Amino acid sequence: MNNPLISVIIPTYNRAWALEAAVDSVLAQNYPEVELIVVDDGSTDETPALLARYGDALRVLTLENGGVSRARNHGIAAATGTFIAFLDSDDRWLPEKLSEQVDFFRQNPEALICQTEELWIRNGKRVNPCKHHKKPSGDIFEASLHLCLVSPSAVMMKRTLLDEVGLFDESLPACEDYDLWLRIAWRYPVYTTASPLVIKHGGHEDQLSKTPLLDRFRIQSLVHLLEQNVLSQPQREATRAVLQKKGRIYAGGCQKHGREAEAQAITRLVDQTLGDKTA
Repeated sequence: MNNPLISVIIPTYNRAWALEAAVDSVLAQNYPEVELIVVDDGSTDETPALLARYGDALRVLTLENGGVSRARNHGIAAATGTFIAFLDSDDRWLPEKLSEQVDFFRQNPEALICQTEELWIRNGKRVNPCKHHKKPSGDIFEASLHLCLVSPSAVMMKRTLLDEVGLFDESLPACEDYDLWLRIAWRYPVYTTASPLVIKHGGHEDQLSKTPLLDRFRIQSLVHLLEQNVLSQPQREATRAVLQKKGRIYAGGCQKHGREAEAQAITRLVDQTLGDKTA
C-alpha cells in the first residue's frame, strides 16, 4: 500500500455556518491522495454559493432533500477511492487524521475499519466524554448494542467492507449509523486509534441526536438484525436482552407521555421478535 486514494464524503443540509470549516479541514490534510465529495441534500441557505467558491478542489452532488442516509449513500456510489471516510458538516479534522489512519491500515493489513478518538466541543466549550462513551477497540459488538460507539466523522473503512455489509438504511431518519456499525461489528473488529484527531461539535438545534424517538429507531435496527438470523448464539442472546430492555424503557416512556398506541405497538413488535424461535 503506497498512497491509496481516500474518498471523503460530507453530507450537508443548511449548514453553511459550519461547512466551510469542515471542508477546509479536509483540504488541509497532510495526506496527498484525497477525493472530497460534498453531498448537498437540498440546502436552501448559502451552501451552494459557498461550495462553488472551491472550484475543482471538491465534487458537489446536489440532491433534493432526502435525509443523511440517502446523501451518504449517493456519495459512496460516486466515490472512487480504496478507502471511504465520512465527515459530518458540523465537525472538522486535525491535519494528520487521514495519514494516521492510513498508517494504521499499513501496520494492520487485515483490518477493514478503524476510527480515531475525538475532542468534544459543546456550545463552544470543551467537554470530556462520559465513561460509557469511551470507544472500545476490537470486538465492540455487545458494547455497541447499548449505544452508538462509532462516530461517522472519526471512521475510515475499506470500500470493500461496504460492498459486503450494505449501505446506510434510508428508512431510518436517525440512528442510521448505529444500524450500520452493528451490521459491521457482528462480523469484524472495529479498531480505535489512540490520537484524538476529530473535533466534534455539539449543542446546536439541528443535530440528528436531538431527533425525537431515537430509541424507536434503535429498536427497529435490533429487530432487523435478529430477523436476519446471522448472529452467533452469544451475540443473539445479547441482542435479545438489549432489545427487551430498550423496548420496556421506550414503551414506559410512551405511556408516561400519553402515547399509549405507540407503547402498544412497540411492545407488540418486541414481543413478536423475542417470541420468534428463529430470532
